Amino acid sequence: MRRQRLIGFIAIIQIFLCLIHLFLYETWTFSLVGSGRPGPLSLKLAFVFLSLSFVAASLLAFRYTNAFLRAFYRAAAVWVGMLTFLFFAAVFSWIIFGIARLAGLHINFHWTVEALFAVAGVTGLYAVFNASWTRVTRLTVSLANLPAAWRGRRAALISDVHLGHVRNGSFLRRMVEKILQEGPDAIFIAGDLYDGTAIDAHRAAAPLSKLVAPQGVYFVAGNHEQFGDDTKYLSAIAAAGVRVLSNEKVEVDGLQIVGVPYRHATHDGHFASVLSAIGLDRDRASILLTHAPDHPEVAEAAGVSLQLSGHTHLGQFIPWSWMARRIYRQFVYGLSRIGKMQVFTSSGAGTWGPPLRLGSNPEIVMLEFQ
Repeated sequence: MRRQRLIGFIAIIQIFLCLIHLFLYETWTFSLVGSGRPGPLSLKLAFVFLSLSFVAASLLAFRYTNAFLRAFYRAAAVWVGMLTFLFFAAVFSWIIFGIARLAGLHINFHWTVEALFAVAGVTGLYAVFNASWTRVTRLTVSLANLPAAWRGRRAALISDVHLGHVRNGSFLRRMVEKILQEGPDAIFIAGDLYDGTAIDAHRAAAPLSKLVAPQGVYFVAGNHEQFGDDTKYLSAIAAAGVRVLSNEKVEVDGLQIVGVPYRHATHDGHFASVLSAIGLDRDRASILLTHAPDHPEVAEAAGVSLQLSGHTHLGQFIPWSWMARRIYRQFVYGLSRIGKMQVFTSSGAGTWGPPLRLGSNPEIVMLEFQ
């Protein structure tokens, strides 16, 4: 049954991509007089190939990894990201065409399409560049009952690196260098270090061995580590010297640091049971590391002071960033509050699927506690 659902989902995605490509093809070849102008066979074949490329690359990426496949996957992922901008360019082309016809104006439809497609292409290229430009976001967080030893201390938060066929060990190495330049007292990794595709997990995680902080380095699993058995990912991270937190609490100079992996935080009832079993002291400050900001009300009810999450990517690029805001609302990004608890959601350092960002920025977060 699960296999059938997966096949059905893949089929829906592929049909959706084929329809979008057909729409782009018809837009590009349409003539002003309203009859279809057939495009060359090479153009048709190109659109067919492009419509199939991302699904094919994704399926291969989950089983294999080599230089050719990584290059193919990156190209297909960039194209499917560009597709969003091209789709809206095509829609606006038809809107302009329709308005012009209603107004009795004669415009060159293909010039309109070419101009808007060019704008879409430039926008997409900027989004690719923006996705590779990691910022450092700084903020101060005031926590009630914060131990004196933690006042003025700083912690680095990084999430959603998505090591795989687009980002790899060299990207993680650059992130490690950026974090170490900040000299944090503690480091939190809020899940989705891996993308879930075929990868040498230990080799990819090797740069983490240089990631050290006086008060420790902590990791909690995200959904991409937990598509299936997460053992290979968690063992690789632990082998690199990072403390993997799984439904547990550690105390560091009086501060309670709690980690609940994605799988145990998706359902509010189970999440509440896990936090209850961990046994937080409500009279002392605590930090909850959990991948997604799905049920902050549960963490607040358990007495958590600050929840640190990622997962949303802030939608990565428009219009998906607008959809992410509708789903997660105030918790989609940044520092917010629910009851007595504060929540910080990071937009993440890497990307999933299309390596594009527009309307969101990749980041490493530096938190100063007061």
